[in-house]
Amino acid sequence: MDSSTKIRIEEMIKDNDLLVFMKGTKLMPQCGFSNNVVQVLNSLGVRFETFDVLSDMEIREGIKEFSNWPTIPQVYLKGEFLGGSDILIELYNSGQLLEKIEVALAS
Repeated sequence: MDSSTKIRIEEMIKDNDLLVFMKGTKLMPQCGFSNNVVQVLNSLGVRFETFDVLSDMEIREGIKEFSNWPTIPQVYLKGEFLGGSDILIELYNSGQLLEKIEVALAS
């Protein structure tokens, strides 16, 4: 990944408390895993932003290297990488996701 892509990713993560790098948008997810993340976050009633990796191949490949995580979607909370679809669903089912989000956004 080149330095300009890394800087763009860092700025997006810094500028958004809860950000999802996904295929499509929160209004029109373009894959099932991205849709799962959107549905989980919508069900919690939390504000979040999305970035459509299909619109930018440098970000699409760069985010995988940035997080050292091979798949998309990727969720960031207050600058911290939470994980992808499976991890988010696991946190949601255990009740930990809402707690993590509330604590992070309160600080």
